[in-house]
Amino acid sequence: METTTDADLVQAAQAGDQRALAELVATHLPLVHNVAGRALPERADVDDVVQETMLRVVQRLGDLRDPTRFRAWLISITIRQIKDRMRVRQVTLRQQTPLAEYTETPDPETDVAADVVAHATHQAQRQDLLAAVRWLNPDERQVLALWWQELNGTLTRAELAEALGVTVAHAGVRIQRMKGQVLLARTVLQALRQPARCPGLTRAGAGWDGSADPYWFRKLARHVRACPACGALGAAQAPTEHHVVSIGLLAAPALPLSDLLAAGVAAPVAGKALAFLAAPLVTVFRRLAEYVVGKPAALVATPVVGAVAVLSTGLLLPSDGDEPLAQPPSPSVTAPAAGPSPATTASAPPASAPPTAVPTELFVAPDGDDTAAGTEAEPYATVHRAVAAARPGQTIYLRDGVHRATRPVEITTNGTAARRITLTNYPGERPTIDASGVPPGQPYITHRASHWTVRGLDVSGAPGEAYVCQSCRHTILRDLRIHANGGTGLTLRGRGTSDNQVLDSDFFDNADPARREADGLTFGVGSGRGNVVRGCRTFGNVDDGVVVDAFTDPVTIDATWSYGNGGRRAEAPEEPGSGHGFDLGDTAAAHVVTRSAAWKNHGHGFTDSGTGGAHRITRNTAFRNAGHGFAFASPSTVRDNVALGNDEQRVLVDGVDEAGNSWNGPGWGTQVLRDIDPATAEADRPAGGGLPETAYLTHTNDPDVGAPMNPPR
Repeated sequence: METTTDADLVQAAQAGDQRALAELVATHLPLVHNVAGRALPERADVDDVVQETMLRVVQRLGDLRDPTRFRAWLISITIRQIKDRMRVRQVTLRQQTPLAEYTETPDPETDVAADVVAHATHQAQRQDLLAAVRWLNPDERQVLALWWQELNGTLTRAELAEALGVTVAHAGVRIQRMKGQVLLARTVLQALRQPARCPGLTRAGAGWDGSADPYWFRKLARHVRACPACGALGAAQAPTEHHVVSIGLLAAPALPLSDLLAAGVAAPVAGKALAFLAAPLVTVFRRLAEYVVGKPAALVATPVVGAVAVLSTGLLLPSDGDEPLAQPPSPSVTAPAAGPSPATTASAPPASAPPTAVPTELFVAPDGDDTAAGTEAEPYATVHRAVAAARPGQTIYLRDGVHRATRPVEITTNGTAARRITLTNYPGERPTIDASGVPPGQPYITHRASHWTVRGLDVSGAPGEAYVCQSCRHTILRDLRIHANGGTGLTLRGRGTSDNQVLDSDFFDNADPARREADGLTFGVGSGRGNVVRGCRTFGNVDDGVVVDAFTDPVTIDATWSYGNGGRRAEAPEEPGSGHGFDLGDTAAAHVVTRSAAWKNHGHGFTDSGTGGAHRITRNTAFRNAGHGFAFASPSTVRDNVALGNDEQRVLVDGVDEAGNSWNGPGWGTQVLRDIDPATAEADRPAGGGLPETAYLTHTNDPDVGAPMNPPR
């Protein structure tokens, strides 16, 4: 079934469809709450901003001229309300919760087990992140709030940039600056936690009362920057992204929805009153309750007032204080096994009983046991077991070492927009999955669910395809290394494959037994909008690097490098595969490839296989490919690209919109390139997970032509 888009809901609501309006409010209230919750320090301020934002959305929806811009419009209202709240309440860092607790140091004589120390360190770093936010200025907090949503899959980078009122590139710069400030604040806090604190830091903080005062932050940070011992503590910190995804999204509190509904009844939209009916209200409340407690809520179709009362008093979790961080699960609690929900069994507690405690974290270790509880002390042994047990809001941590898989993994449990399911490496560790023991004939991982984040894993050795996203939705695949498999590394296919992000990952050395058809990354037969590939590398695959084949909706490929694909191998002297860097297939979909590079591929750098799609190919570089640099048989837009040292620099059909490319003017040759040695570009990724710093293929001509090679993230 095709999913109704935001634009469809907006148009229906503007036409007076109360069910559509109820769906729109229920779907986006968690997003508004999370943006506000990460930008404002006080829960009361967050509640007020959310209520005021949703009131304005209901009241002004009829004024929105372009329904496709609803999310950007919604976020701009939220940001405006946040700024107003900061101005009216004069929220300053001096008024926030003191940081005096970070002046306390642990007892150096305490003797604890290594795994407990590791867990405590992980928890302390997450606490430090939340505390560090208090030292950001209001603009930095807004950037953090929006970036938090991007990492957790509820906003795209384009939506983030529009909310800030800047370009995507400038948004990347602002995010980098904010991340630098967060890391600096985390390093200061880590230095304050040391058992033997630096004497210089102690002197710098003399007189500090523990409050989050900008003056003291500047003073403490000045010392940390200058002190090698204190500054080195920042290098030991897990990337901020790890903790953002691990902490996840805030649960929505019980807001005074009766006021919102009362205002909505009188709000004119498209000339009609928005009288919420009881039935759609029940749907809204059920979805909000599922969002908070992670399971369907048994609501009775009561009148409007009764439904509001039930939601506010019986279903939503208490809103006192900030969302708690994940705590170690109780030894008596066992992770839920796959199968019917406890709410459907005969032994389920009555509706009035408090919800059963469920661990927020599951663990998998090479020496674990699938009959264990899945806790850090008693981890599971296989990804298969952990995935079967996972429920919305949980994080699965893979511990270090080689995980030897012997059976395929099926991901079928959906997360939600507010309670994503995360499968990730344990911070500071890099687990490897050896899938060579999986029986041939099916992929190692088949992912059919929505709202998952999978990150920080190495997968190799699968007899066939390593990872297949089959009609997956709202999935974030980040910081993966999928290599040396017997089929394509990552495939996304199937109807409704939508709103997925493949980020900062490497797909390489994949080769089928016949050495002809294994690609790095493929979009196969399927459809779905909102799919993005960014910051990836595909190299050394026996066929193509990146392929979009028979996928009927546009795919965006940004800041991705593809090199050395399809080349001859000593063990296979015949010419295997076509070996293109980027192949956009032959459908009518208009794909986008930008800020990307292809070099030393056996085939073309950038190409398509038919005449249907009017692709947009901008700011890319093709260098020394055995085929053509740019070869397009479709009436595409090809602008501001560089092609040097290829068999032919470009082979384009009549009707291609080409301008500003290296072949359109004089002054282009290999002599303008600053570096033609790819070693730095092909090196390991830095600790933050981005593309490696390199001067390779950068040039001395117009900087807006060709791949930037070090694009802002």
